Amino acid sequence: MPTMNLVPATVADYRRIAEARLPRFLFDYADGGAYDEYTLRRNVEDFKPIGIRQQVMRDVSNIALGTQLAGEAAAMPMALAPIGMGGMFARRAEVQAKRAADAAGLPFTLSTMSICSMEEVATVSDRPFWFQLYMLRDRAIVAEMLERAWALGVRTLVFTVDLAVAGERYRDVRNGIAGGTSAWGKLRAGALSYAARPRWVMDVGIKGKPHQFGNISAYVPSATNPTEYRGWIISQIDASVTWKDIEWLRGLWQGKLILKGILTPGDALEAARVGADAIVVSNHGGRQLDGVSSTIRMLPRIADALAGSGPEIMLDGGVRSGLDVLRAVALGASGVMIGRPWVYAVAARGQAGVSALLTRFHSEMRVGMALAGIDNIAAVDRSILDLDEVPELGPQSKAPRWAHALDNLRQDTSVQGVA
Repeated sequence: MPTMNLVPATVADYRRIAEARLPRFLFDYADGGAYDEYTLRRNVEDFKPIGIRQQVMRDVSNIALGTQLAGEAAAMPMALAPIGMGGMFARRAEVQAKRAADAAGLPFTLSTMSICSMEEVATVSDRPFWFQLYMLRDRAIVAEMLERAWALGVRTLVFTVDLAVAGERYRDVRNGIAGGTSAWGKLRAGALSYAARPRWVMDVGIKGKPHQFGNISAYVPSATNPTEYRGWIISQIDASVTWKDIEWLRGLWQGKLILKGILTPGDALEAARVGADAIVVSNHGGRQLDGVSSTIRMLPRIADALAGSGPEIMLDGGVRSGLDVLRAVALGASGVMIGRPWVYAVAARGQAGVSALLTRFHSEMRVGMALAGIDNIAAVDRSILDLDEVPELGPQSKAPRWAHALDNLRQDTSVQGVA
């Protein structure tokens, strides 16, 4: 029997509401991935075979989820990931999400390509947010944005390293975001699409202005909407970036440095060598190179490579429940970042939706830990998992191959790459 669907209970529920409320091209931009979206699907599906072992008759009357992420207190092992164009999915969405994250006691990460500027987001509260940045061709702009962020109290930089080139997303091509549309196509993607979503037109189109990329508007003064920033952004993607540039960045940024986009043990070891405080095991949500491994499948291999003595490890991609968070922590992550889930929630219900979603994650984690017989998130490890169906993720996964690699790398600072 179908349910009434009066109250969204899962990420999938918020996704369904967001799809009904957003113009098609915007929903597809947030929801889609590269090429045939194989990696996008695997990010979610590869969590499912990882069972949680039920254990009974333990005292689980006092569940503790509090932890630290990048040296910052977090009410549970989760942070909100950076989302480009966030303010197009709901009115000033980055501000709404920051308020929800603050109320939940979680870090919020602001994208370089956000609609709301860092200065606007900083007015939400005294709690510092994290700031995400790319290595732009114009290094002076990089340095200037870091100065702006530091002056606003930002002390954690999330630096995205998997954007040597922009991935191609067929949904965006079909919707005309990349150009090439006919006059009829432009009408369908523009006025007709907006007319079908009058609530969005009022909430975002009219009341949500200005529709600029707030952090970079000073560098593209002629742009008045997100589409007009496209050329400048493409021109700033730097395919020549190497680990030497991260060393330069490490010398420039005095706060915590998180490298987001690590997907192999070798790159994790390089991140350790250049002084990253943390890494995010990430494939850009399946939006860059289709066909690469899911993040949850690579997580234990990277955790074994660092063997607890390298940078802190976080994960994003495919996390859709509190149980997924437990699986990630059990396999070696200190916490996760969620991107699409909070976008769906803010598009569906605004700040209240994000708050309700985070409450749901918290509840799912509490229930999962209690029924697994664990009362403290610090005690979660691979012993709580039933890995019979995925033996490559078992307790001994890949450890002998990488056990001493980090020590060797630290002793030989001339090493430029480990594959």
